[in-house]
Order: sequence, then structure tokens, then C-alpha cells
Amino acid sequence: MSEATVPVPFGLESSSGALPLPVGSAVTASHARPVSRRERIPTIDVVRGAALLGILLMNIGAFSGPFEMYVNPLIVGDHRTANLVAWSLRWVLFEGKMRAAFSMLFGAGVILLTVRAERNGTKDIADIFLRRNMWLVLFGLLHFYFIWSGDILFFYGLTALVFLYPCRKVRVRNLLIAGAAVLLIGAGSDTYYAWDAIHTRNQAKAALAVQQAGQKLTTAQQDAIKKWNDVLDQRKKNHVDDLKAMRGSYLAQLKWRAQWGPRYQAKDYYTFGFADVLGMMLLGMGLYKMGFLTGRLPYRAYGWTIAAGFLLSVPVNAFQAWGLVRDNFQDESAWWPLYQFGRATGAIASVALVVVVCKAGVMRWLTRRLAAVGQTALSNYLLTSTACSLLFNGFGAGLYGKLEYYQLFAVVVCMWTVNLVVSPIWLRHFQFGPMEWVWRSLTYWERQPMRLRTAEEPEPVAVTA
Repeated sequence: MSEATVPVPFGLESSSGALPLPVGSAVTASHARPVSRRERIPTIDVVRGAALLGILLMNIGAFSGPFEMYVNPLIVGDHRTANLVAWSLRWVLFEGKMRAAFSMLFGAGVILLTVRAERNGTKDIADIFLRRNMWLVLFGLLHFYFIWSGDILFFYGLTALVFLYPCRKVRVRNLLIAGAAVLLIGAGSDTYYAWDAIHTRNQAKAALAVQQAGQKLTTAQQDAIKKWNDVLDQRKKNHVDDLKAMRGSYLAQLKWRAQWGPRYQAKDYYTFGFADVLGMMLLGMGLYKMGFLTGRLPYRAYGWTIAAGFLLSVPVNAFQAWGLVRDNFQDESAWWPLYQFGRATGAIASVALVVVVCKAGVMRWLTRRLAAVGQTALSNYLLTSTACSLLFNGFGAGLYGKLEYYQLFAVVVCMWTVNLVVSPIWLRHFQFGPMEWVWRSLTYWERQPMRLRTAEEPEPVAVTA
């Protein structure tokens, strides 16, 4: 997904941006065109590939059963210990961090897009940016309604259209401050909804205690019990309806997603997507400008980032996980306000670790494959959604709600193997992944060359000492 003209986490990024090019680099002015292979930044491809694989580890619970399984590993099966251990490892080390890494790369893509286009003398940068992200919004809508309801493309495209283009020239310091401020807004939103839910539950419990003591209830206490019972009844209904739809026909699933789509793409965007996505995008723009994402900083800087990030995130996420287990994974949990802090610090540390591996040139057998996954990330993202839908849903293998949480790790490993094996093979013959080709062609409104032997590669960028 990506390239020099657009800021997306699933795409191909240009390496001809301001920071990656050495001083004195010369770029020939030209009309708008997609990024070529010679212009790529391998480190960013590797980070994107690692994030794409990691995000399946987060999403597999929502693919395989009712959405509560994303947080609660105990709703399917009897192996409590195995399920809790698997969930805890995922929650403490990975939860939210892979999505955050995607968002950071999305933000970095804005800088890559605009800098490369400006250096090439492109006049219609804003038009390209607009078209590209409008297509991304459409891809997200199609993905949500026809494949999987856990889509993130819609949020990314909408956020880019509304917020990102004006931020491309903002100073590093201000981008980092703005990103942190938006994440704080998200933490505040989490806190508000968590405490509001806790207040509703506690009011009902207090009223029920009065009722059980044989005392007469006030109107307010009766309303509190009714409100809480309505919440519980709606959850039960949603759970039953979810199982029925996802174990049923494809048409039943279309109707189910059509029912939830408007809420997900409206209310949930402002209560979840806005801060969750935009904050990390702004941080990504700042981190790219300072050279963090391309490996330009000294090892010492990355070392301190890795140490500080994990020392902050792991205890926070572990404490949150302990609280959720203690509260039996109730939605009304006081532990949710910790989410953004552990997620952000852990994501930056995780990205720094991948960058260091690339910078040191170790594990090339793996990083080359991850880079290929990153170059074809949109295709791999949609392939994963399609494969998991066929595996779990009723019109496919019908495993929805039948595999225990720890068993899902085997599915994740199998899908990772497909991504890591197929992507390099594909790129031996083709310029882009299939969906990347569609996206580019639609963005430039011109069919792009696909096969490697017919692709027109530009002259190498001239570099002077």
C-alpha cells in the first residue's frame, strides 16, 4: 500500500524523502509517479512487515469468536491456565503496540509523500494525497462490510483526509507534543467511559442490596437497576446474535455488519479511532523527521529508548492484565485508563528494537522476508482477513467460537508462514502486491506497470560526497 505519494501504514514508502537522502542528493523533476524499488527505505518496510504480522496476534481473538474474546480469553473452552497464559503474554508484550506502529508509519508516510513529490517538482501533491486516501476510505468500507468488521483502513483514510496534510511542515517538537496531547485525550476518554460504566454498575449493586434487605426502593434506585439490567440484556443479545450471524450464511453476516457499521464508523471513530490513531500518526511524523524510524540516530539513543520503553510499558500492561483477570474481564474495569500509556511507550520501544536489528544488519534471513511483507502489506492485510473469515465463519470451515484462545496461536503461526513465504516469491516477478497495484492505478488514474521486466525504473538517485 503505499509509496511516495501517500501516507499509509500498509504501503510502500519512498526513500527519497528529506531525511533519508544524503546531503547533496539530486532528484530529477518529473510528473507524479509511484515510488520505485530503488527509492524504498528497507528499515521502514521491515518495521511495517513486523507490525503487520504482530497485529494478527491481536486480532485473532476477534476473528475467531465473539468480539469479547479480544479481551476475555475464557469465553471459549475449559483450559483456564493455558488460555490465561497465552492471553497474558500477548497483552503484556504486544497489545496495542502493533497497531500503534502501523499508525506511526502512516504518519511518517505523509512526510515521505510530500517531500518526495516536492523534490520531483510535482504540482498536484494535494490532489494525489486526497485521491489516495479517499480510495483508502472506500477500501475500508468494502473490507468492513464484505470481509471483516475489525477494519482499520477506514479510520486511517478518514484521519488522513481530515487532519494530516496540514501537519506535514510542523516542527518535530510540536509534532511530538501534539501527538502526546491527543493520546492524553484518548486516555481521558477511556477514563470517562470506564468510570461512567463503573458508576452505573455500582449504583445498581447498591440498589439491589437495598432491595435484598427488604427495604423500599426509591425511583432513582429502581431506574439504576433497570438501566443495569438493560446493559446486561443487550450484551447477552449481542453475544447470541453474533454467534448466530457468524456461524450462519454469508448473507446473515452481511446483515450483521450492516447493523453495526454506522455506529462503528461514526461514534466509535470519535470515541476510539480519533485519539488511538491520530496521536500515534503525529508521533510517527515527528519520529521520522528526527531520523528515528530510518536508523539515523546512534545506537545509544535506540538502546535507551528500548530500555525505558519496555521498563515503563511492561509493568503497566502487566498491572492492567492482572486487574482485568481479577475483575473477570468485566467491561466496567478501572484498569482501562492505563491502556494508552502502556501502548505508546511499548510501541516506540518495539519499533526501536526492529530498527536496531536492521541497523546492525543481523538476522537478514528474517528482515528480508519482513521487508517483502511490508512492501505488500495491504495485500497481506486483506489476504489475512479473507483467510481467517473462510476459516472461522459459517460459510467456510465454521470454527467460529470453537477454538480455545491458546489454540489460536497455531493459526497465527500458519498465517505468518504464508505471509513470509508468499510475499518474497511474489516480488520476484511483480513490482507491487496486487492490491498495491490497484491502489496506485486508481490514485494516479493510470494503469501502472506490474511485472518487473516491464516496469520502468528511474535512474538511480545521484549522490555526491
